[in-house]
Amino acid sequence: MLEFLNDSALVLGRIITILPLLLFITLYMGKRAIGELPVFDFLIIVILGAIVGADIADPEIKHLPTAVAIISVGIIQRLVASLKISNRKIGRLITFEPTIVVQNGKFLDKSLKKIHYSIDNILQMLREKDIFDISEVETAIIESSGNLSVLKKPKKNTVTLEDMKISKKISSITFPVIIEGEVYADVLKYFNLDEKWLNEQLAYQEVTDIKSIFFASLNHNHDLHISLRDETQILTPVIKH
Repeated sequence: MLEFLNDSALVLGRIITILPLLLFITLYMGKRAIGELPVFDFLIIVILGAIVGADIADPEIKHLPTAVAIISVGIIQRLVASLKISNRKIGRLITFEPTIVVQNGKFLDKSLKKIHYSIDNILQMLREKDIFDISEVETAIIESSGNLSVLKKPKKNTVTLEDMKISKKISSITFPVIIEGEVYADVLKYFNLDEKWLNEQLAYQEVTDIKSIFFASLNHNHDLHISLRDETQILTPVIKH
């Protein structure tokens, strides 16, 4: 019992002493390290967590080397951050390049597969930015931090209905009707449509094989918006971090 109390007091003392040091080092590393979390900064946070966790959980680990390790990690992070600012080549080597995933309202399936994002991931991130119709998107980019940046098409930029002096009866929202070649019959049923109507619309847009469709959406006006698996005709801008 006495040994348990001693170990508990030791752990409590380590928590009390290590937290101020960890706070200081985190503030020293800067806002970038705790805000954007690019790959290298994410690894730094993981390492700090492992060091502190081991120190708190195991009373047999010496406390002073842990403090030295935390300070060393913080200094290394600051040095690497300075190198990234002074040398762009180093910055590219230790982080991800921005990746364009939507261009001119079309999903770029090869880009999504490259960064291991799904259609559902991008649709959710668009909804979080109040975009419920992919056709409104000029360019969407997954940044090195994993966040989504969106440029809407000029005519889709936010304008209040009051400014335009009009009333809008139907919201701008679309529903996935085909994802990776699979038809969502329940969406067609929701709009009182069937696969015959869908095939007619595909033929009108010169799409002969449903399996070639990466994503297709439908709105309340029954407008069908299609992204093919291989959108070779789309020119994407060159984005560098």
